[in-house]
Amino acid sequence: MTADLVEPRLRYPEVDRDDVVESRHGVEVADPYRWLEDPDAPRTRAFVAAQNALSRPYLDELPARAPLLALTTALLTAPRRGVPWERGGRYFVVANPGELDQDQLFWADDLDGLLTAPRLLLDPNGLSADGTVAMTAARVSPDGALLAYAVSEAGSDWRTIRVRDVGSGQDRPDELHHAKWIDPTWLPDASGFLFWRYPDTAGGELTEAMGAGELVLHRLAADPAAAEVIWTPPDRDWMADPWVAPDGRWLVLTASPGTDSRTLVAAHRLRVIVGRPVVDPVAVPVVAELADAHHVVGSDGDTLYLRTERDAPRGRLVAVDLSGPGANGRAASWVEVVAQHDDDVLVEVRPARGAFALVWSTDAAHRLELVDRSGAHLAWPALPSPVSMAAVNTRAGSAEILLGVSSFLRRTRLFRLDVDAPGELRPRPGPGGEVPLPAMRADRRRAVSTDGVAVPMTVLRRADLPAGPAPTLLYGYGGFDIPLLPAFSAMFAAWVAAGGVLVVANLRGGGEFGATWHEAGMRHRKQQVFDDLIACAESLVATGVTTPAQLAVHGRSNGGLLVGAVMTQRPDLFAAALPTVGVLDMLRFHLFTIGWAWTSDYGSPDDPDDFGVLLAYSPLHRLAPGTAYPATLICTGDHDDRVVPAHSLKFGAHLQFCQAGPAPVLLRVDTRAGHGMGKPARALALEYADQLAFAARHTGMTLRDPE
Repeated sequence: MTADLVEPRLRYPEVDRDDVVESRHGVEVADPYRWLEDPDAPRTRAFVAAQNALSRPYLDELPARAPLLALTTALLTAPRRGVPWERGGRYFVVANPGELDQDQLFWADDLDGLLTAPRLLLDPNGLSADGTVAMTAARVSPDGALLAYAVSEAGSDWRTIRVRDVGSGQDRPDELHHAKWIDPTWLPDASGFLFWRYPDTAGGELTEAMGAGELVLHRLAADPAAAEVIWTPPDRDWMADPWVAPDGRWLVLTASPGTDSRTLVAAHRLRVIVGRPVVDPVAVPVVAELADAHHVVGSDGDTLYLRTERDAPRGRLVAVDLSGPGANGRAASWVEVVAQHDDDVLVEVRPARGAFALVWSTDAAHRLELVDRSGAHLAWPALPSPVSMAAVNTRAGSAEILLGVSSFLRRTRLFRLDVDAPGELRPRPGPGGEVPLPAMRADRRRAVSTDGVAVPMTVLRRADLPAGPAPTLLYGYGGFDIPLLPAFSAMFAAWVAAGGVLVVANLRGGGEFGATWHEAGMRHRKQQVFDDLIACAESLVATGVTTPAQLAVHGRSNGGLLVGAVMTQRPDLFAAALPTVGVLDMLRFHLFTIGWAWTSDYGSPDDPDDFGVLLAYSPLHRLAPGTAYPATLICTGDHDDRVVPAHSLKFGAHLQFCQAGPAPVLLRVDTRAGHGMGKPARALALEYADQLAFAARHTGMTLRDPE
C-alpha cells in the first residue's frame, strides 16, 4: 500500500475454521477451510455471497473504475475478425461486429466474399439469455460441406459437439456429450470424426477428479453410444491427439501423460473397407520413448513431417519414412529437413504447396520463414516487429498462406502470402472500429536471477510518460512450456493508456526459449520461477522504473500460483497482488477435475520427494498470521472446472485471517463463469476494470487521458 493511502480497515466476514489436521509424509498439515472445497454446500454459498457483498461495494467506489471500465469495454467490444481459413474452396472466419457477447462464424465462396458478402453459419449468442454459452471449437470437413462445432456453458471445459450443414445452415441429428480437450478431427471423406470422450459419469460434480477418457470415432448419423474406440490410455493420466493425413493414408496419434510436453508418436494406416475408412490397429512406431516433444506437421504419401525436440531442445524439422519400418516393429527412419538454430526456437511449422512456413521465436517474438520441401530457404516475409503469430493458416496443396500477427501495442493485423511470390506480403482489411490509444513504446530488459541467469522482460509505457518511478503492473506465467509473447490484451492496453507501466516477464518454466528453459522451472526447480519474478521486480525498483509502493503483480491460472508464491515470500516487494483463477493449494490440487494432469510440471503431493518441495512454496500454506501482506484482489469463477474455485476461496479466507497490515484482502467470485474461456466481452471488461482500478488505487496511480 502506498504510504499516503489511508482507508478504513475492512471488517471481514466471520468464517468457520474447522479442526481439520492430517498427517502427510510425517508432517501435520492443518486445513481449516477444507469445507470450502464443496462449491454447492450451503456454507460455501454463504461464504461466496458474503465475500462478494464485501468486495462489490469496495470495487464500485474506486475512483478509477468508471473510466477504466469505459476503456476496457471499448477495447473488448470493438469489431474484431480472426484469421480466415479455407476448406473445399470455401472460406471461413470467426468475427464479431463488436456488440455481441460471443463471436460468430461466417463463410463465403471466396476470400473477398468474407468482406463483401459473408454468410452467417453459427451464432452462439442465441443459445443462452446471459451470453455464457460459447463456441469453443469449429472444425470444417475437408470438402467444406460440414461443420463440427463444440459449445460450452458458463465457462466449463465440458463440451457438446454438434454437426451443421454449411450450405443449409441446419444442424444434423448428431449430438455428442462428455467431450473435452480435443477438437473434432475429420476423416478425409467427411464420413465421421474423432474426439476425446469421457464416460457418462465423468465430472458429475464440479470438483470431482476425472477418470480416464478415450479417443473415439463417431460415424455421422450413427448412435453416439456406438462410437468406435480408437485409443484407450494405459492409465488415467494419458491423452492422445489425433491427426489425419489429407490424402487419407494415415492416422497419427501423439500421446502424452497429462500436460507433459514430451510425447509418443504412432502412425496407423487408414484402409478403405466396404467404402469407408477403417483404422488399422497395427501401429508404425515413430517415437516409442517418452523423452522429447514432437508435433505432427504434415505428410507427403508415406513421409511424415515432425517438428521435434529430439537432439534439438530448440526444435528442428524432420521427415520420417513410414513405408517399411514399423511393419516388423522397427522404429521409422528420420531425415533432418531444417536443423536447430543456435538462438531461435522453432515453435510451429505449417505445410503449403511445395513449401513449409516456419515460425521462429527470437527473444520471445516471432519471425516467419518460408522454405521449400527440402528445407532450402525461400524468404523471410517482412512482418512488423516485434509480433507474435495469432495464426498461420495453410493447406498442404495450396500456395496461399493466411496469417495474423499481434503485438503488445496493436490488435491482430491480417495478411495474405503466396508461396509463389514469397516476398509479397499483402495486408488484408481489418474489421475497423479501432479504439484510439496514445503512442506507446516497448523496451526489452533483463534481470539477473538467483543463479546468475539473465531473465528477459518487456517494459511498456506511454511515450509521453515522464521519466522516473511510476505505478507498474508486473505480469508473468512461467509454466507448462507456454510462452508469453507480444500479443494484444485489452487489460494491458488499458493500463498503459491510463498511465501505468506494464512489464511482461519471460520466466523459466515457460516456452519462450526451448525445452531447456522450460525444464529449468519444473517440479523440484519450480522455486526458480518465483526467484526469476522476484529478480525482475527487484531490478525494476533498482533501475528506477518503479518502487515497491507502486508495484502490482498479476497472473492467471499457473500465473495465479506465481502471484501467490511471490506475495507470500516477499510481501514487502509489492503494493498490490492480483492472483486470478490461481492454483494456490499445492497439496490438494491433484484431487480435483483435471488437476492430476499437472503433476508433470509440479510433481505429486503423494510422492514424498515432491511433497516437501510443494509444501515449501504452496501459497496457502506459506501464509503466516501476523504478517502484513499487500493489498490483494483474488478473482475466480464459481463454475471453474479446471482450477476449481476452492483454491481461491481457501487462500482468500486464510489470507484475511492472517493479514496484520491495513491493506484490504478481497475475493471477487464471478457467477456462471469458469476458467476464462468463453466469458462474455462485457463481463470480461468488468473483471479487468475491477482489477486495474484496484491496482491503480494501491499503487498511487493518477489516471491520464487514454487518448
